[in-house]
Amino acid sequence: MDWFAKAFIKAALVWLGLGVTLGVVMAVHPETAVYRTAHMHMNLLGFVSMMIYGVAYHVMPRFTGNAIHNVKIAVAQLWLANVGLALLAAGFAARAHGERLSIYPLAVGGVMGAVAAYCFIYNIWRTLEGSPPLRRTLPTAG
Repeated sequence: MDWFAKAFIKAALVWLGLGVTLGVVMAVHPETAVYRTAHMHMNLLGFVSMMIYGVAYHVMPRFTGNAIHNVKIAVAQLWLANVGLALLAAGFAARAHGERLSIYPLAVGGVMGAVAAYCFIYNIWRTLEGSPPLRRTLPTAG
């Protein structure tokens, strides 16, 4: 298994643990239910999406017979998705306390998560098509 696919799956497990822990805290202390939006994003974007990313990066080359189109995009996606989700969750927690500046981590985290999803769409689409990676140099004439 490629290291980046394994990293997505491990990240999914970490986000699941965090999301479940926050869910238990909310169940035991109902006043913490103000964090439900952070809890939802930890579970859906953290666990579900990261697991889908990791499993897809592992199985798509096997299903199609094509290598992952661009590993660098997958690695960038890994960082964008996880850092973006951490900012998003922190922003939702800050918003629950009425922090006016919470809009900044929410906006940055949301954009990072969206860019990560777009990277995934592009990379898997190109993998399915068997498209060769972009060349680094221009072809020579003749």
